[in-house]
Amino acid sequence: MAIALTETAAREIKNIIKDQGLSERAALRVGVKGGGCSGFSYVLDLTEDAVETDEVMESQGVKVLADRKSYLYLNGTEIDFKDEVMGRGFVFKNPNATHTCGCGSSFSA
Repeated sequence: MAIALTETAAREIKNIIKDQGLSERAALRVGVKGGGCSGFSYVLDLTEDAVETDEVMESQGVKVLADRKSYLYLNGTEIDFKDEVMGRGFVFKNPNATHTCGCGSSFSA
């Protein structure tokens, strides 16, 4: 398994990379950090530098990086992008989460 992007999420990431003038080396770094209303929060960032210990994947033409600790919590996660009347943002479907909060940006495992 790996971390996967939906077509909609990949398109949004590619647009952000283009808008920020990043090179084709740019990758989406996905991680988790302690905090949030359920214990862990998701972290998304764009980077042009991978670290030797990163798990490196590709989904929908976007390079995806995750540090090994985060990858333990994120393996099998699908990242989608929603653009709706009530808001827009990335949505995580994480099979490792035992509980998620209403905001959708934090979870417990």
